[in-house]
Amino acid sequence: MSTAFTRPSLSYLFVPVLVAGITQSTLSGDSLCTRYNEIMYRRTPLVLLGVCLLFAGGCKKHILTDYRPLDQAGMYFSNIEELKGLNTSDQEVTQLVKLKQAGITDETCVALLGAAHAHQHPFISADSAASLAQAGINEVEILNIARADQLDNLSTDAVTLKLVGLSDSTVQAVLHRRILRLTTLNSAQIGRLKNTGLTEKQLLERINAGMTDAQAEREIVARENARNQTGFVRVHGRRPR
Repeated sequence: MSTAFTRPSLSYLFVPVLVAGITQSTLSGDSLCTRYNEIMYRRTPLVLLGVCLLFAGGCKKHILTDYRPLDQAGMYFSNIEELKGLNTSDQEVTQLVKLKQAGITDETCVALLGAAHAHQHPFISADSAASLAQAGINEVEILNIARADQLDNLSTDAVTLKLVGLSDSTVQAVLHRRILRLTTLNSAQIGRLKNTGLTEKQLLERINAGMTDAQAEREIVARENARNQTGFVRVHGRRPR
């Protein structure tokens, strides 16, 4: 009787030994690469979106503004640092240089820019502020006008009133009433009233009383008529001997 020889299986000798931390469910190297690529492919749009939002949110940040013109105009370093904190643009630097050239102090320059930003717009009113200063309006009043967001509107009034011949104090009184939005004569009517012979004190009394343009017109007409009726005509000729 022959007996068949059966070779013993050696497969048990080649069972892979797993490294610590790796289990049967751990993906192979190729699978890991594939899985990583899939995750990154899905996340890339989100990453790009985040970057876009970051740039969109920072598009109004003027991090490259050149402040050297202000340094050359004589502004102190500490005030320039304040302007950096206010996110000043190159265009606004140009405006501030104009203010410095008009003799406006550093502190007022910074405050004027801050007032404009408080009203959600850039500072572009250097010419108006300079005109007010040249008309004799002090910096405190200029700042009050800026905080009321009326620089461009009231600068023309101030110049006109100065041309009429009013004193600085009267001009400031008129502008202050405008800032408070009180009934105030327009500059043209004030000039016409003055031309009828009213003194500055009389003008100021009417302004502080809240005279309207219509009331001023009636008084102007009445005073002009009265002046014409009582006026005299100079007779030119040779005096009798």
